[in-house]
Amino acid sequence: METAIILVFVIGYLAITLEHNLKIDKLIPALVMMAICWALIALGLDSFTQWFNSAEHALLDNFGLLGHEEKLHLMEETLLHHLGKTAEILVFLLGAMTIVEIIDYFDGFSTIKSFVKTKSKKRILWIFAFLAFFLSAIIDNLTATIVLISILQKLVHDKDVRIWYAGLIIIAANAGGAWSPIGDVTTTMLWIGKKVTTGHLFVYLFIPSLLCMLVPTFIASFLPAFKGQLENNEEQDEKPKSRFSATMLYLGLGGIVSVPIFKTVTHLPPYVGMMLALGVVAVFAEIYSSSKFTLSHAEHQGGDSEGHHSPVHHSLSKIEMPSILFFLGILMAVAALESLGILFGFAQSLQDNMPMLGTELHHEGVSDVVVLLLGVGSAVIDNVPLVAASLGMFSQPIDNELWHFIAYSAGTGGSMLIIGSAAGVVAMGMEKINFFWYLKKISWLALLGFLVGAAAFMVTRTLIP
Repeated sequence: METAIILVFVIGYLAITLEHNLKIDKLIPALVMMAICWALIALGLDSFTQWFNSAEHALLDNFGLLGHEEKLHLMEETLLHHLGKTAEILVFLLGAMTIVEIIDYFDGFSTIKSFVKTKSKKRILWIFAFLAFFLSAIIDNLTATIVLISILQKLVHDKDVRIWYAGLIIIAANAGGAWSPIGDVTTTMLWIGKKVTTGHLFVYLFIPSLLCMLVPTFIASFLPAFKGQLENNEEQDEKPKSRFSATMLYLGLGGIVSVPIFKTVTHLPPYVGMMLALGVVAVFAEIYSSSKFTLSHAEHQGGDSEGHHSPVHHSLSKIEMPSILFFLGILMAVAALESLGILFGFAQSLQDNMPMLGTELHHEGVSDVVVLLLGVGSAVIDNVPLVAASLGMFSQPIDNELWHFIAYSAGTGGSMLIIGSAAGVVAMGMEKINFFWYLKKISWLALLGFLVGAAAFMVTRTLIP
């Protein structure tokens, strides 16, 4: 039965990876894979000899000796445990995505566009690289990429030039997401899973992530694509700008940034702080929605200018639910493998067979090669299931350097292929970037940044007591 479950997982994984070839949204194989894996566990419950107790992070070798009812009860408890942990991540993401959509409803991101005054291609590259790096740490790399490419489309009208900018934005956004607990789904998973803390994540990963962004941007600034000036082709924004746009931008970003502080003070799970931040932002959004701007905004959207147009309802309707359901499917499917002890066994075999590159202190027996391969793997496969698998594979304590290296590798390694990260996939969709164009023009820059950052991490960890 274990073989059948692994086979279902591998087939589902392939279907997710080949999403663009199969023309099937990745959420479908993720949900089907999750349901079939757990169904097979339920049907073959009496044939399993071991069980992984996720709450205590320990293998139950006496599982085969338990009665059917006891096994059933343990399976239900484990399923509920994993659903609870997954729901924490999903509710957190829903809150963050809604706040970002509320900011966009009030055209808050146009405030960022007004900061860009230069026409120099090289200067614009550096401005967008730093914006992507810091903005992704606040509103997550996926959202930062969407926002910056939307702004870029208003500034750079030549698509052949714009896709170069988009490629460097992907690298910078993924690098920026790695050092913040709310910057990437993978770091959020590690943070919520009590593997990393905000302070240590910053100390360990800020410099490696910064170098991961700086090196490719510096090299790219000498390429022909970024020489000269942009064409002087000013266009007025079609969307009306709200007088509350700057207020909502700072309020929304401030709300998201306050979440780690709320967690530190109250010790409550991060999703509680995110719901509080969403509630505060929503109150102001509803108050401002009665303004003249919102009426004109409703008319612009084709709405009824006489009725009350709720910005919160509008923002909730724009949430990307397929991504949320994909995370549900993949995280619960990985949980099925973890529950049978398959991931634990795989981790043990990796540690036994891979060469040790670090000193005996580093990662307590986990090779650097394993973690770097995790980064390369995240370029080929989605980084979310890889990090979910690592949570089940390794049992190091909170803030162990292994978790920070995993956060770096999985977060930045995806930049090496355009399908390797959420930021890359959304940029590919927005700009119709060709897979092989990215592979030829951008991948080598991303690889250089990844390796320089990894080397910087290895140096950094020796300096941290």
